[in-house]
Amino acid sequence: MTRFLVVLSDVRPVETPTRDERARPERRRQVVGASSREAADRIAGAFMALGMVRAGRQRVKVIAVGRGRGNRPHRP
Repeated sequence: MTRFLVVLSDVRPVETPTRDERARPERRRQVVGASSREAADRIAGAFMALGMVRAGRQRVKVIAVGRGRGNRPHRP
């Protein structure tokens, strides 16, 4: 089973033309786990209604993590 994380993070100002989320990720405000994509989308929709997100100061990301055995290709 694939799990999902819904992440609410601050949008940082553009310091350089290239952004590297692995080296300098945006500051997370809230992280919520969901067991299905539908649940993750509902949570993300609620976050998107927040004033800071609507004003462009925060962003919402839905990230798939931990794929279950049923989703992996079979290896002999």
